[in-house]
Amino acid sequence: MGFSSDNLKGFVLALSSSAFIGASFIIKKKGLRRAADASGIRAGGGGHTYLLEPLWWVGMITMIVGEVANFVAYAFAPAVLITPLGALSIIVSAVLAHFILKEKLHDLGILGCIMCITGSIVIVIHAPEERPITSVMEIWNMATQTAFLLYVASVIVLVFVLVFHFAPLYGQSNVLIYTGICSLMGSLSVMSVKALGTSLKLTFEGSNQFVYPQTWFFTLVVLTCVITQMDYLNRALDTFNTAVVSPIYYVMFTTLTIVASVIMFKDWDGQGGESIISEICGFVIVISGTIILHVTKDLDRNPSRSVYARLSPSLSAHLCDENGESLKHVAGDGTSSDAIFRRQELY
Repeated sequence: MGFSSDNLKGFVLALSSSAFIGASFIIKKKGLRRAADASGIRAGGGGHTYLLEPLWWVGMITMIVGEVANFVAYAFAPAVLITPLGALSIIVSAVLAHFILKEKLHDLGILGCIMCITGSIVIVIHAPEERPITSVMEIWNMATQTAFLLYVASVIVLVFVLVFHFAPLYGQSNVLIYTGICSLMGSLSVMSVKALGTSLKLTFEGSNQFVYPQTWFFTLVVLTCVITQMDYLNRALDTFNTAVVSPIYYVMFTTLTIVASVIMFKDWDGQGGESIISEICGFVIVISGTIILHVTKDLDRNPSRSVYARLSPSLSAHLCDENGESLKHVAGDGTSSDAIFRRQELY
């Protein structure tokens, strides 16, 4: 299938977003280090002197630019294409960290980067074309079709069960609880982000979509989902090793988002079986590369934790150190914000 002009715009915006977001991780970390050196108080120790560090704010602005580019990308291309490309920001961050922060990128990490790039290329080549949409009412009709309403109902029920039953009992010991809540809400937020982005695009083209209450409804859904995601993602990162949380969250979030997009926007309608299988294979390659990259990134700085993350017999097992104490994700060097998939956190 040909690569349409809208798909190309979305692809370029997604690449730009990954570059900005990946670079922002490094800039912010440099800012955090400068602030810690100047004040003697690290962010992980409760210090907020980094707010007075210009370099940290440059990193924040860079990240915001990247997130805006990603937001706009959803207005031009299907989520099946845009969402998996979020892994490229991790590659940018890892490569820049290797050269700027002198954080060694291992051979397996390089393999992970190559796999992410290869998988992304496969996805881009076989991505479905974006269907032309002339009004937010068209998206509303897609969102209210029976199949997608069943998906939304299932997500809401699962989230309520996880939040009110499983989270109080197992949230501190099972990594799948918090990441599951984030991922389920994330799949709905991306659909609403795409609806809102398309509405803004049409509005700038001269067809005001904010006269429709449906546009404001999608805006409300975006805000609700994003706030919930950020809350439970922070809980997951504070409780479990980032090397475990990030790849699990990426896999669950991206998979559910693609499923939601296929149901709501019917991305795969009109595509041949070969193209669909190629997209799935590309996605699996990206997932594998992302997991390898995360598992190997901290081998030098914290070998005991990285080895444990790789050898853990169960994803739901509580991570423990030599003394049997729970491992907490400490952001003393500012890596708590750097290690998060910011695209997934916001969408």
